Amino acid sequence: MMVPVRCFTCGNVVGEYWEEFKARAETHDGDEDPADVLDDLGVDRHCCRRMLVSHQDLVDVVSPYQ
Repeated sequence: MMVPVRCFTCGNVVGEYWEEFKARAETHDGDEDPADVLDDLGVDRHCCRRMLVSHQDLVDVVSPYQ
């Protein structure tokens, strides 16, 4: 789950792309370039791309009760 769901700059919904982006781009084997993944997902605005690339998933850290 990505929090926040919307881009801070333009307000577009970027949370819907997070799971696929995370699965494809942030694997340890490094098969796919994050820029190529964002191109495939159709994220073309710079601000939205920045939101996805720089996001740190802290929900597991700050939520000890699962």
